Amino acid sequence: MLGAMNISNPTAPDVQPAKALVQDHYAALASATPDTVADVLAQRLDPACHWYGMHPFHEQTGPQAIGATFWTPFLRAFSNVQRRQDIFFAGLNEIDGFQGVWTCSMGHLMGLFDAPFLNIPASRKMTFVRYAEFNKVEDGRITRSALFVDLLHLMMQAGLNPLRAPQTGQHLVQPGPMTHDGLLHGAQDPREGVRTLARINNMIGSINHANVAQKPPSPQEELAVDWHHDMIWWGPAGIGATYTIERYIEQHQRPFRTGISDRTYNGHLCRMAEGTYGGFFGWPNLTLTNSNGFMGVPGSDTRADMRVVDVYRRAGDKLAENWIFIDMLHFLKMQGVDVLAELDAQTD
Repeated sequence: MLGAMNISNPTAPDVQPAKALVQDHYAALASATPDTVADVLAQRLDPACHWYGMHPFHEQTGPQAIGATFWTPFLRAFSNVQRRQDIFFAGLNEIDGFQGVWTCSMGHLMGLFDAPFLNIPASRKMTFVRYAEFNKVEDGRITRSALFVDLLHLMMQAGLNPLRAPQTGQHLVQPGPMTHDGLLHGAQDPREGVRTLARINNMIGSINHANVAQKPPSPQEELAVDWHHDMIWWGPAGIGATYTIERYIEQHQRPFRTGISDRTYNGHLCRMAEGTYGGFFGWPNLTLTNSNGFMGVPGSDTRADMRVVDVYRRAGDKLAENWIFIDMLHFLKMQGVDVLAELDAQTD
């Protein structure tokens, strides 16, 4: 129960100005073109804004580089783009001692896939690009930003399957929260965010405890502490989504823990919560070894990184839903599987 957890209660900030700034930023992006998007970004991004993007975009500095690296190619490939947000919240970042104010947005960028993108052939059909984005707001400017997009999911919608083994979970265009209350535009009770962050931290502690315990709890016992039995784990393409504790164990946790060893937890750059929603991202969160084979990649002693986003919905005292983004192309490339190069070879 929550009463047994270590719950910190920092002074509640006024995060509404940060929310308003980021929503204005999204509204401006909605009318941007490939030629204007860098200037649109510059309206609210700090000139030295540090941007974290998945492979092959990686880290960029400043609106011009961010626009040229991601947004201009994206808007040339996709027309009539809509940002279909399912979750939006803000909070203080636990990682820096609850000093920085960040926002989190999650949903899909929907558009008509009219031109190739990263050698992924255009379908000319409506396409949903899963995304999660974190923005740090300081003095009325966005100073740090992280954008995760599920590129394997995009490839699957275009009729490609670059993976070497079937997913263990289900491939879906994923919906938002079952409760349809994920857009926290208004002010929230700060006590609810404290409860959510405490539960997320307790869950992280449960995983760490299980990893080092001489006699670890069973997977069911470990998960039941922090999760509802009918939990939904909305996993990234390459793994897929799964439902209930038992099927989560069968379709993700067991394959992952069987295939992966020597996990090193590197921490997060941002971890926060507001209301019943919370989340984090790291760069990378984990460094690990695919010792026994995972996602169809044979086992080896090569160390590889996982850059991960987790977004959560809490219901009552436990977690109910979890949306996950992993920089799969980076994780695979570090093991010698260059998905984009293989696509390039197929289109030559």
